[in-house]
Amino acid sequence: MVYRLWTYLYYPIFSLMLFHFRDRFPQLNAYWDKYLPFQKRMEVSAKTILLEEGERSQNYIFIEKGCVRVFFNNNGDDKTVQFFFENEGLASLDSFMNDIPSLFSIETIEPSVLYLLPKKHVLQLMDEISHEAAFSKMAMQMTAMRQMHYMNEFISSIRDTAEQRYQNLLQDRPHIIQRVPQHYIASYLGVSKVHLSRIKSKLAKGKLHF
Repeated sequence: MVYRLWTYLYYPIFSLMLFHFRDRFPQLNAYWDKYLPFQKRMEVSAKTILLEEGERSQNYIFIEKGCVRVFFNNNGDDKTVQFFFENEGLASLDSFMNDIPSLFSIETIEPSVLYLLPKKHVLQLMDEISHEAAFSKMAMQMTAMRQMHYMNEFISSIRDTAEQRYQNLLQDRPHIIQRVPQHYIASYLGVSKVHLSRIKSKLAKGKLHF
C-alpha cells in the first residue's frame, strides 16, 4: 500500500507544468513552445489499456477529457489503486524513472482525449526548468499538497471501514461516485460489489452508522 501511494505521488505536477503553468509563468514560454510539438494527441474509447502491468512506462499521460484508473492484478482480480480525471496526469513513476517493469496497469474508464509526452522529452524539460526559482517553488508546493492527499488516503485505508471510506468519497470526491462504474469503486474500496450495494442501501435508508 505504501509503495502504491508513493509511486503516483509526483506526477500530477507534470500535468500542471505542461498545460497550466503557461499563463502563470510567461517567462517560460520558450520551454512550453519547445516541447508541445512532441506531445501525441489520442482519442481513445473506454477500456483502452495505456500501460500494461509488466511493461516499461515510456510516456507521461495527460488527460484533457475522460477518466483513467490505475490497477494491478491480484491472483486474477483487478485491484484499483486510484482514479484520474481532466487536467490530471500520471505515469508509473518507478517504471518511468528506472526503466523497470511497471507494477500497475493504466486503463481508460470513459472515452478519453489524452496527450502523451515521451519519457526523454519529460526528462529534458524537467532538467531545463529545474533552475527556474519561481517554478521550482510552485512545484514544491504542489508536491506537498499531493503528498498530503495520498498520505490521508493511506491512513484512511488502514483506519477507516469501507463504509467510512465510501462516505468520504461522497463528501470529498463525489465525481468518482458519479462517473466511475460501481465495480471499480468496489475494487478501490476493497469490497465486493454486493458489499458496496449493501453500503449504498443502508446509506439511502439512513441506517449507516460509524
